[in-house]
Amino acid sequence: MKYFRILLLLLVFPLVSATSAHKFYVSITKIEYVKEKSSLQIITKIFTDDIEDVLKQRYDASISLDTKKETEAADEDLKKYLLQKINISVNGKPVKLDYIGKEYDTDMLVAYIEVKDVKELKTIEIENKVLMEMFPEQQNIIHLKTPESRRSLILDKDEPSGKLKFN
Repeated sequence: MKYFRILLLLLVFPLVSATSAHKFYVSITKIEYVKEKSSLQIITKIFTDDIEDVLKQRYDASISLDTKKETEAADEDLKKYLLQKINISVNGKPVKLDYIGKEYDTDMLVAYIEVKDVKELKTIEIENKVLMEMFPEQQNIIHLKTPESRRSLILDKDEPSGKLKFN
């Protein structure tokens, strides 16, 4: 019986390990409402290879992120893409997003965005379509922190936007 189990494991293990892993398509956006500065501070983390693929397809096939070959034009294309794909309305009114910059953390691109002049936060509607045109399985997770609460949204191709209310 012991030999049968060992033989079974030897036959089953290669079959299980040979199946291809499905890549997980996700971005995480943290939004913090800083009341003292009347601003929304936004940090978006996206896998570098995924955003690079989208920028290559959309703007320039030679774009290279997080390498010595990265150009200033690549940063401008990234800025243009993010500001097209992320839209925010505060208290029912669209707000202007200011792209501050980016950095890299291991295999992630970390982009910094700010919304100024947010005196009061009663409602916020967030649309995040980052990477959705290239990866139908893409999920964009939003974490919102205010001085009083924390909320989260999971956005996908079927529901690319969500609204949060605060009292």
